[in-house]
Amino acid sequence: MAAYIDTEERSSHYRTKGLDKEAQKVLITEFASSKQSQDITLSYNCKGVGRIHHFRRAAAATGFEPNPLPLDPACRALGLPPQAMMQAQVFQNAVCSWRCWYCFVDYNLLDGNPKRSTFLSADDLLDLFLAEPIQCPIIDLSGGQPDLVPEWVLWMMDALKRRGLEHQVYLWSDDNLSNDYLWECLTAEELQRLVSYSNYGRVGCFKGFDAESFAFNTRAEPSLFDKQFKVMRRLVETGLDMYAYVTLTADNEQLIPQKVSDFVNRLQDEIHPLFPLRIVPLPILEFTPTATRMGDVHHRSLLIQQQVVAAWDAELARRFSTETRQRRIYEHDLEVRTHCR
Repeated sequence: MAAYIDTEERSSHYRTKGLDKEAQKVLITEFASSKQSQDITLSYNCKGVGRIHHFRRAAAATGFEPNPLPLDPACRALGLPPQAMMQAQVFQNAVCSWRCWYCFVDYNLLDGNPKRSTFLSADDLLDLFLAEPIQCPIIDLSGGQPDLVPEWVLWMMDALKRRGLEHQVYLWSDDNLSNDYLWECLTAEELQRLVSYSNYGRVGCFKGFDAESFAFNTRAEPSLFDKQFKVMRRLVETGLDMYAYVTLTADNEQLIPQKVSDFVNRLQDEIHPLFPLRIVPLPILEFTPTATRMGDVHHRSLLIQQQVVAAWDAELARRFSTETRQRRIYEHDLEVRTHCR
């Protein structure tokens, strides 16, 4: 493997590149001529800086359970009955510290390239959203890596409130659990505003189930797998409505049941005993941008993930009753202190 990514240095670089704090603007991806645009069901919208994503409950691959995120939290917040599919308006920021080989985004849409991105404010994005013929019930702030610019979520909340939309639109954002910028860059008052916003959910992604699979997936230092647990614990302890994804690709199939058991142990011991029930394994699929990145080891990892997800399902069945596992994902109350530390 080539040298690992210097996550701290690259995060600082991309935060500077992807944020105009004085103007309250974030560097947003433009989709025209991107490989990613070939995988979008509907053409990009919002003058080229947005796309519509169909969040579907049905499992996206054999062996994986249905995905309730963000459908169930959004339906609860908006007072809707459970949905099989919901459309979300997605905006992507144009910077990311890691280079996950399975990322559905072109790498050149992740490095702050000014030819493929533009600085926009939350109000700019909402103007574009409201100019569309149909507004989605969910706005998804994705990436890229939104947690490099935690101000973005807060600014979007403020903009939604100014338009009187805070109860009509559910706000959802992604987090790859790579840094502590939420606490370093927001004041205690700003963090409390973010936590107290009712129609908001946040999902963090564990990029593997042990240090080895994490490094294989991200090209980041294996030790940063441990940091993902620490960041998630802090996020849960703030009182945010937190959920998680986990990607289960790996470059070898050694000791999978034991590694998965160890992973679930850490989730329960270091975050919360019920937190595994707020995690959704995400199947990794081949997209247009990933096709040229994949070698034999990556194609094999798509088969290995089937073994890992089977071990995950068996582990949860061993630890939790059928009745508990069948509850809505948001019903697993984490019972945390709602303070911001």
